[in-house]
Amino acid sequence: MKKMLEIMLTGIFALSLAACGELNTDRVVSTDQPSTAGSTKETTSAGTPKTKLASLFRNSVFLGDSITEGLSYHEVLAEENVLAGAGKTAEFAMGDMEDLIQRNPKQIFIQLGSDDILWPTEHPLDYAINHYISLIEAIKQKVPQAEITVLSVTPVSEETLVDEPRYRNIPDFNERLKEMAAKEQVAFVDLSVIIANHPDLYDTDGIHFKPEFYPLMLEALKDQVE
Repeated sequence: MKKMLEIMLTGIFALSLAACGELNTDRVVSTDQPSTAGSTKETTSAGTPKTKLASLFRNSVFLGDSITEGLSYHEVLAEENVLAGAGKTAEFAMGDMEDLIQRNPKQIFIQLGSDDILWPTEHPLDYAINHYISLIEAIKQKVPQAEITVLSVTPVSEETLVDEPRYRNIPDFNERLKEMAAKEQVAFVDLSVIIANHPDLYDTDGIHFKPEFYPLMLEALKDQVE
């Protein structure tokens, strides 16, 4: 009986050691995982171009439509640097003037036109350009210290052109925006080269863009703020 009791105690002790070993192993794994995740997050967020670009454009405001809104939606820029929304046209952007004045930016980037082109009027391009001029003149008067840059209307996918032929007016509209910018003595930047080089950046609707588009967009605009 004594021998049997010793064998049983030895077995229980061995099982206890095994259980402790398993618990210790679990603790090591669970401790390492958060540590590794935290390290990865720090590495990928602290020194990325996205963070540097956000700092570079900290005194800028992007005024525009839902395409522009992607800058804050995808957290490339802070919300205070983006004044944009779905369906925004050059005419409707006039309603953002008070907000723009309060933000007091050093640079203003205007990216409008994707919705203007679809406006139900007989001459949508004329209509849009006239309101664009009024918007620029108002900004010059209300925010005189800000440097203004007009951005081209971004192209849409070939499939979208089939579904909505009015988008075929985008190249003509961009030519008129470029001429208008010259007359108004403001800068103009054509963004179409980004899409030409990265056609895979379209979102599913063929109009908006994936998050990867926006750092490339800001890279193309660095000269305007440096």
